[in-house]
Amino acid sequence: MGTYGQFCPVAKALELLDERWTLLVIRELLSGSSHFNELRRGVPRMSPALLTKRLQRMMRAGVVDRYTDGNRVTYRLTPAGEELRPVVEAIGGWGMRWVPEIGDEDLDPHLLLWDMHRRVDLAALPPGRTTLRFRFRDLPAQLRDWWLVMDPEGADVCNTDPGFPVAATVEADLPGLTRIWRGDLEWREAIRAGTVAVVGPTQVRRAVPRWFLLSTFAGVPRP
Repeated sequence: MGTYGQFCPVAKALELLDERWTLLVIRELLSGSSHFNELRRGVPRMSPALLTKRLQRMMRAGVVDRYTDGNRVTYRLTPAGEELRPVVEAIGGWGMRWVPEIGDEDLDPHLLLWDMHRRVDLAALPPGRTTLRFRFRDLPAQLRDWWLVMDPEGADVCNTDPGFPVAATVEADLPGLTRIWRGDLEWREAIRAGTVAVVGPTQVRRAVPRWFLLSTFAGVPRP
């Protein structure tokens, strides 16, 4: 670990927090991920070895605690880690306001749907299990189809067919659905423009946009 060689508390904090991926791992823990595989799904381009290294570093720093129950390992933020919530929220809000551009290299169907699954309005779902298929028309075959399986208890993301009946299929371009999620484009505008199409029974088609609460940063005012 390098240091800044300064007594300034900003410098001391950044010696821990500005390591690559560290704040994104903290973002995932703040968003509810608590197991290694859940963290991996929230940072899919981070190697397992590096994730392990960052978690160990944060545990030594007193930011994360590790709990074991048999073979099950859980990671949770300590009070020091929880104090970073307004920091992460402020950085995210600043990024939405002042760094709005996203490029092709920033688009990831896995990360998009992983984020979406945490913001399903469970109270708006019909009773029982509801499965949505997402088909990204602009992606190669191996990345084109994804499934979101939802019920009143929660939601999960699948990149292979889970075998459940599909209530509707959301056909979209990845940039378009990402813009909807970020609050840059409304569902009805995207559907009218053909960027997104919901294929299924009329009642379900009309309900799908109401099932999602959008990104926590979607409401950030832009200049």
